[in-house]
Amino acid sequence: MIKVGIIGASGMAGSAIYKLAVQQKNLEVTGIIRNEEKAKKVLGADANLLVGDVFTMDDSLFKNFDVIVDAFGTAPESAAQQIDLAKKLINLAKNSKQRIIFILGAGSLHTGNDKHLVVEDIEKAPGSEAWINIPKQQLKELEYLRDVDDVDWLGISPAMMFEAGPEAAEYGLGGDELLYNDKGESKVTSGTMARLVVNEILHPKHHKERITIVDK
Repeated sequence: MIKVGIIGASGMAGSAIYKLAVQQKNLEVTGIIRNEEKAKKVLGADANLLVGDVFTMDDSLFKNFDVIVDAFGTAPESAAQQIDLAKKLINLAKNSKQRIIFILGAGSLHTGNDKHLVVEDIEKAPGSEAWINIPKQQLKELEYLRDVDDVDWLGISPAMMFEAGPEAAEYGLGGDELLYNDKGESKVTSGTMARLVVNEILHPKHHKERITIVDK
């Protein structure tokens, strides 16, 4: 039995991952959340939950898991917490066989003929100043992770549009470049993301790298 902890299990990505993971007979899944009432509405009254602030929880609670999925969400003004949490999880996993899967953003992907960062395009979009700090901090999070070579980590970036929805019939995987489907769309649903994450928990293929996913 693989013990899985999902940080942010009541959010869009986290809840999709939780709901799919609990259907797998080989996984024992716990949602790590701040708001128990909200989590039970999203995940069900019988959801297996660990309630509290991930930054102040006793470190021993995290060590009970074989795999931790970081789907933690923040407001733009506190987006630097993404990096703080990544550092906390990496430090806890050092010298262990624990695997950490991080749900990152699309801003750290490259695009265009000049291979510029997607976050540069986001920054030019009208109104982006209200939330641009999130992709900027997620880029810093990835830069931090790329210097980590003693923990089995995996970062997953969605396509440009990441929205709630069921799993796509097929999906495409890539590395550091923004992906598009045959219709010229760069989008992925939470259901498809959940399928990739659960596949990686059950059958790990990617280690110490960032990958990206798009619905076909």
